[in-house]
Amino acid sequence: MKPFIKLLVTDAERSLAFYEALGFERLGAEPPFVQLTWAGQLDVYLVTPPAHLKLGGRRGLGVLVGFRADSAGGVDEVLLRAQAQGAAVEGPTVQPWYTRELIITDPDGYRLNFIEPV
Repeated sequence: MKPFIKLLVTDAERSLAFYEALGFERLGAEPPFVQLTWAGQLDVYLVTPPAHLKLGGRRGLGVLVGFRADSAGGVDEVLLRAQAQGAAVEGPTVQPWYTRELIITDPDGYRLNFIEPV
């Protein structure tokens, strides 16, 4: 099994449209899960929590979810896609560890870190 992450989302359809617009590919959907993949490297499950589960506070605080962008058109391509969605973006920034990185905030507040080598 390849690596995966699960993100609790408030509106699965909105999140699905956002992630597909960034370049994620839908692999399947069986509520409460929607399975996506990023460049075949990492699966992302968008999970709709049960109605009785109340999630307070900011989601993903202090966490960056990282994705290699070099095999998916690069950071610049992801940036253009994010801007077309009206997403909040930070960067791209060249880091001292020889990567170029872009951070995009998704509709639920998760921070997605797209990375390519310099």
